[in-house]
Amino acid sequence: MKVVSVVGMTGAGKSAVSRFFEDNGFVKIRFGDVTDDEVRRRGLELNEENERQIRELLRKKYGMSAYAILNLPKIESAHKQSDVVVDGLYSWEEYTFLKSQYGSDFYVVAVWASPATRYNRLASRLVRRLTLEEAVSRDKAEVENLNKGGPIAVANFTLINESSLKDLKKEVERVISKLRGSK
Repeated sequence: MKVVSVVGMTGAGKSAVSRFFEDNGFVKIRFGDVTDDEVRRRGLELNEENERQIRELLRKKYGMSAYAILNLPKIESAHKQSDVVVDGLYSWEEYTFLKSQYGSDFYVVAVWASPATRYNRLASRLVRRLTLEEAVSRDKAEVENLNKGGPIAVANFTLINESSLKDLKKEVERVISKLRGSK
């Protein structure tokens, strides 16, 4: 069984890629659910400011591999029965934690889209919409504070998401075919 983590900047298409993996039999685990659950538990509104505050608090408490640590029970449970796709790998530390857990069964898929494409998507999406200022701020925080560049740089596969969902789906299916062909 494989564990595939999807990494990319906000708006690159991580959730779409993860959904395509899920459609192909992978169990999906979204790292951001931990944030959403904690925001709701505290009775706060789901918005960029509150989510960022919770992300920072969790990382302060558990370290930079917080989301991998907090999601490990879900990953382990799913991994016993199925291939797993993790939607939203964020930091180098999460990468190294998961790599140490799953070794050669761990893969990273980076999703890339230009800032202009991502910012347009983020301004128009229905869930977790971000203004241009919020998107630029989030990019800066993810690069400078989360060490997000490392997992993108060492990804086993990189998907360019500058065109259609149909094209992206074809690329994901190509990756899945390669993964299923490897031992």
